[in-house]
Amino acid sequence: MTMGTVQGVGVVVTGAGGGIGAALARRFAAKGARVVVNDLDAARIEPLAEEIGGFAVAGDASGIVDAAREALDGTVDVYCANAGLASPGDVFADEEVWAAAWDVNVMAHVRAARALLPDWLERGGGRFVTTASAAGLLTMIGAAPYSVTKHGAVAFAEWLSLTYRHRGIKVHAICPQGVRTDMLTAAGAAGELVLAPGAIEPDAVADALFAAMDEDRFLVLPHPEVAGYYRARATDPDRWMSGMNKLQQKWEASGA
Repeated sequence: MTMGTVQGVGVVVTGAGGGIGAALARRFAAKGARVVVNDLDAARIEPLAEEIGGFAVAGDASGIVDAAREALDGTVDVYCANAGLASPGDVFADEEVWAAAWDVNVMAHVRAARALLPDWLERGGGRFVTTASAAGLLTMIGAAPYSVTKHGAVAFAEWLSLTYRHRGIKVHAICPQGVRTDMLTAAGAAGELVLAPGAIEPDAVADALFAAMDEDRFLVLPHPEVAGYYRARATDPDRWMSGMNKLQQKWEASGA
């Protein structure tokens, strides 16, 4: 599937009430796809569905595959698991915070894959797009539940790809740093320190995804410099963690 061949395909975008999700939905629709937009709050997606000529399916992203399939006349070709929780906090964050982050950032993807894979494997094709984060390749100060569960999201996407790619299943993991969305605002002082200086617009994330689809690439890096950080983390983890600890100390010194 290249940018010229999404015409008519059925696409689902969860967490489409704004930010990256809305940008992805608009881009797929502009390229001729039939798009279902999802959010917990129907009021956040109904105007977007009307704008792009798509379908609004409100509800928990974990359980909307059947409703989305029905809206798309029986076929979901591309599923964008974009809904996510920022979940700041440290090791002492409440159990409920950890559980919610795990449920939305990881298990919602697992549940969607369970619902999608039987049809995709029978047809010999399908595309699963995970909106993870550079925190899923690296980490993020001040956000233990977010960092850990975004690592989980990347790991699950990797597993899907290596397990099913020979059966026609395409998988992409989007791993941006700062994006100018409500989630960046929710990141607070840590986000201002680490993410805001290089923040990009949601449309740039859509650009990066479509480039990756054209090139059949798993890893989608809207901030190309993340590849270098990821390499440094793998090749010299102690040096990398020392650098991140300096950021942690700077954040603490700021009074966060």
